[in-house]
Amino acid sequence: MIASLSGLILVKSPNVLIVDVGGVGYEAFVSGRTYDACPETGHACFLHVQTVVREDAIHLFGFHTREEKEMFLLLITVSGIGPRLALTILSGIGVDELCRAITGKDLSRLTALPGIGKKTAQRICVDLAEKVGGLGGFPAGETGLRSMPVLTGEPDATSDAVSALINLGYPQAMAWQALRAVEQQMVEGSAPLKVEELIRQALRFLAAR
Repeated sequence: MIASLSGLILVKSPNVLIVDVGGVGYEAFVSGRTYDACPETGHACFLHVQTVVREDAIHLFGFHTREEKEMFLLLITVSGIGPRLALTILSGIGVDELCRAITGKDLSRLTALPGIGKKTAQRICVDLAEKVGGLGGFPAGETGLRSMPVLTGEPDATSDAVSALINLGYPQAMAWQALRAVEQQMVEGSAPLKVEELIRQALRFLAAR
């Protein structure tokens, strides 16, 4: 079983990296956050890897940090969450914030993620609340209710912004990447953004690429 890859990036796309290790190209599916963290094509990278074996295929899933890989492994234990949906979740929310949402039972934050309905969000909280301690930058047993800067006070605004960008022709992974860029530019304690402002700033980021 492949547990890690270290080599040169041959192909870098929002969902997949191909890494050349000793002349062999390994394809690894990645989250948008791992995509953002990896260098450009031709540069060396290291990925933590989880090998998922199915009846008809063997897939590699790559992660920039061990914490992201561990959260991925926890997510796929939840009924209804497969590897691809787990990556989508990790594209839309960082491990720290996800841990806090789970331990704080923040269903509105979880249901703002693509593919996550209320029942799935409830299952995530029930199944993982006792398991995420130590993953998200806080020790086991902490409630996870420390304040975090958020993009918006409206629960569905982020997912609405993603949907709007997709309707404008942008791939989902690229839409999430733009919104993460907006999030990273925000100053902690600043006023939350409405969906219209999220879209406007995301479009500005995409136009500058």
